Amino acid sequence: MKVRTRFAPSPTGSLHIGGARTALFNWLYARHAQGEFVLRLEDSDQERNTQASVASLLDGLRWLGLNWDEGPRSGEADEPGLGPCGPYFQSRRTEIYRRYVDRLLERNLAYRQNGVVRFRMPREPVVIPDLIVGEVTRELTDREAVEPDFVIVRSDGMPVFHLVNVVDDLEMGITHVIRGEDHLSNTSRHLALIRALERTPPQYAHLPLILNSDSTKMSKRDQGTSVEYYRQERYLPEAMANYLCLLGWSPGNDQEILSLEELIERFDLSGVQRHNARFDLEKLRWLNGDYLARLETSRFHQLASATLQAHDIPVSTFPTEYVRDALETARGKTRTLAELIDYAGFYFRPDDAVVPPPELAAKHLNPSTREGMRRLHRALAELTDYSPEAVENCFRRVAADLEVKLRALVHPIRLACTGSVSGPSLWGLIAILGQEVSLRRIERAIARIE
Repeated sequence: MKVRTRFAPSPTGSLHIGGARTALFNWLYARHAQGEFVLRLEDSDQERNTQASVASLLDGLRWLGLNWDEGPRSGEADEPGLGPCGPYFQSRRTEIYRRYVDRLLERNLAYRQNGVVRFRMPREPVVIPDLIVGEVTRELTDREAVEPDFVIVRSDGMPVFHLVNVVDDLEMGITHVIRGEDHLSNTSRHLALIRALERTPPQYAHLPLILNSDSTKMSKRDQGTSVEYYRQERYLPEAMANYLCLLGWSPGNDQEILSLEELIERFDLSGVQRHNARFDLEKLRWLNGDYLARLETSRFHQLASATLQAHDIPVSTFPTEYVRDALETARGKTRTLAELIDYAGFYFRPDDAVVPPPELAAKHLNPSTREGMRRLHRALAELTDYSPEAVENCFRRVAADLEVKLRALVHPIRLACTGSVSGPSLWGLIAILGQEVSLRRIERAIARIE
């Protein structure tokens, strides 16, 4: 039996972290088993679904590297721009659902009431065999005991989630339904429908929930719960996929850095943990920083340049060699590409845009540091060799002549040249800025003091 998994989001917003993890686990399980991964959009709620949400969902999946395997069948038309592999849209499959509803009505397993169609839910407990949770027995709740039958077609004629979810899984030959534990309460209804249709159910596997770092439930309104947020912050997709996989799954050892290829090779549902996972942004940032440091040089330069350019820092107007040397000083020093804006943006900004914060200027650019800055400016102006080594030696000579510690010169000059008291090696960044620019920025800082 070929493994077939699916991801079936509702396009009512951007791709959520929880949904992305569900998609990833389904994709990995299918790839590990050399099976197929199906994408379908549960877009039957036409009032809430939007084309912008569809585009955001598909972009998020593509960004993570999760490709799906087949396009619409049964004469469904491809959407322009979506490519040859679908996805399926439930809103275009209403005739299929109608046939199943008619079958249930004919066998008196469903009935019409007040304009809707209800399914006759069995009154006895439903046993749910689950590959992660184990065997779960679900009895009717107090409210369900009063009215156990549930709606499968609304008064407007549109089939509801429970029916279309089951029909699509059966029609598409889905062998494994891997979804969040919050769907476990739905599974008893889905199994009852499948048995009423006299079909074999897929195997179910319910994933632990993802909570915030403080163990509270994630809300769509919380910042950082959307994959789009991490795209905009320029995280690496491979780092994001790696981290999402660690939310509720373990490779069985202490290894945490795993490529997609390694994840495919090692992923199995037996490694999914039962306890809820906590989303730790600091751990994600650490992991992303590790991936950034390992990036192949040309890709790092390409991504870094694109990030700066997207934030109105005109990297493209500078010579290629200058850009390369400047970016190399930031390589492996930031945890996200977006941090490069503050860390290395000074290389590409005009002098009047390099302005230190008032509190740092008051501390490091004041009458007590003015003389040292003047002396260093004169010494740097006399250099004929403006290499990092020559710049460092110049600093040390001036500090010795003034009988001050080196940091008494380092902080004011760094602030003058970069607008910050942290960043790349000072000797290297001054050499890359060049004699003319660095001296001009030091002059401006001295003039600001005076």
